[in-house]
Amino acid sequence: MTQKRNWVLGFAVAAAMIPPAYALETSCGGETPCTLSDGAYYVHVPEERDPSKPLGAILYLHGHRGKAVNALKNESFKRMADELGVAFVAVQGVNGTWSFPTAPRNLRDEPVFFDSVLEDLSERFGVDRERTMLTGFSSGGFMTWYLACEQSERFSGYAPIAGAFWEPLPKDCPTEPPYLFHVHGTTDTVVPLEGRWLGGGQWKQGDVFESFDIWRNQTGLSETAPETFTDGALSCERWKPVTGLLELCLHDGGHSVRAEWIERAWSLLSNMRGWES
Repeated sequence: MTQKRNWVLGFAVAAAMIPPAYALETSCGGETPCTLSDGAYYVHVPEERDPSKPLGAILYLHGHRGKAVNALKNESFKRMADELGVAFVAVQGVNGTWSFPTAPRNLRDEPVFFDSVLEDLSERFGVDRERTMLTGFSSGGFMTWYLACEQSERFSGYAPIAGAFWEPLPKDCPTEPPYLFHVHGTTDTVVPLEGRWLGGGQWKQGDVFESFDIWRNQTGLSETAPETFTDGALSCERWKPVTGLLELCLHDGGHSVRAEWIERAWSLLSNMRGWES
């Protein structure tokens, strides 16, 4: 009898020592969506990672009329997540759209929704909420800009691709400057750097440079020359507020997204935040 009690006690102690990320039970993951009351997301968690280290997450927002599951199926995104040792999270917009303040339709309270996504990721998969980056392409890039403006502390960093604010641009952002790494193509005709009219003149995508001016003016950097450099095929400008970072990198291509740009942003963010590699 004593031997049985000791075995049960030993089993309980061993179970308690299982790392949280592996002890959690979840009915979703991979191409099975994680469903919340006001939306859903898909997640890829690397099978081989160090369970003693915090699990970070890159959240990706698709373009207009996109499907999050297609991003989850993208092998380059999953390979990036595996190499970085982070969760890759593809979030689904309502009817394939995002409800930022100047969008044609307001179908969801996005800040509240993303708070619930982060909470769910923490509870289901043990994601460290202090190690998250939001990235998005095209319309998802617009949403990324607005979430950074609404509350920059929600995510550790932001990496919008081919997106910016819409007209009328916000006068300022009621939050501290983010760590923001923006990539855009100089020959992009879908989301041009100078923006364009949509819906027969009803809505206008904003100018990328003017979008940066909002942060630069707010942080006293409007007259400060940026640090300029090249990184592979990217030509970059960087401003350094007291907190956060503002970076604009241009390539000579069109409307496109690459995993390497997202991976670059995460690596820079990790270094600037002082996270362990």
